[in-house]
Amino acid sequence: MKPVVADDAAIDYAADLLRKGRLVAFPTETVYGLGADAANPEAVRRIFQVKGRPSNHPLIVHLADANQLDDWAVEVPEAARRLAARFWPGPLAMILNKKAEVPPEVTGGQQTVGLRVPDHPVALRLLRKFGGGIAAPSANRFCRISPTQALHVQEELGEEVDLILDGGPCEVGVESTIIDLSGPQPRLLRSGKITVPELERVLNAPLQLPSSVQEEGIRAPGMMAVHYAPSKPAYRCSAEHIAEAVKQCTRQKLHVGLLLYRETVPSSRRIHAVRMPEQPEAYARRLYSALRDLDHLRIDKILVEEPPEGEAWRAINDRLHKATLPL
Repeated sequence: MKPVVADDAAIDYAADLLRKGRLVAFPTETVYGLGADAANPEAVRRIFQVKGRPSNHPLIVHLADANQLDDWAVEVPEAARRLAARFWPGPLAMILNKKAEVPPEVTGGQQTVGLRVPDHPVALRLLRKFGGGIAAPSANRFCRISPTQALHVQEELGEEVDLILDGGPCEVGVESTIIDLSGPQPRLLRSGKITVPELERVLNAPLQLPSSVQEEGIRAPGMMAVHYAPSKPAYRCSAEHIAEAVKQCTRQKLHVGLLLYRETVPSSRRIHAVRMPEQPEAYARRLYSALRDLDHLRIDKILVEEPPEGEAWRAINDRLHKATLPL
């Protein structure tokens, strides 16, 4: 399926396809989503089939505005309304206790549902035209690199999508922050652009940080130990050891792709080096596209120089730790 420019006619057509139970890929500020009518169990099941995603992995329902919270969640807590007022539209998803009529296909059989209002003009126009909630994980094969351009969706899913709306490159570049408000204490389930200090200021309460999947199972998207990964073997390496790691690969006559943060390793016949931005927001925006570009090359492995630690880099390091192995 070739992407189409997301003009008014294309959005009208996309909304009509969703009403008919079809799949539409569309841009958000984070990544491109693979959308279906969240109230149509059969359409939602097709998302899982196309992605190869296990049925017990819940999806996020995208809404046109915060007024729709009460259509999907029961007993919406005041904390959710404060977060929505501060961060929506934006890259924040909230896990709330679901209404009985929310299909179990959307929630992975759980009694909670993930909800967010995306901050992208195409996504919002589509949601308003459609009128309901759109269940949408990232528009890629399960556990692979998320798409940040319409052409990435075409490469990954081809003709299995009924329409791909092209709204340009995604501005944020990594998936939304996910916070669980279904229990007595707010919990961070996935890091994103919106940081822990920002959330705690609005909540006026400490945020419980993620537990292991083994302890609590898959509560939200992106909780697998391996996720967002290229098809080529990929490893992360400290700045102190990246040069030696490249030398070892050269001695083994391997072709290597590099994502560099500060170190300098020149490209050569066997080495393809990509310089990443030094600012975290620009790095996040470029990350998936850079990994995907390297994955398309005829290389044997990918080496990623580890970026800094710290709150501003939390989401980036989370994605890299799931996409790569330590060297």
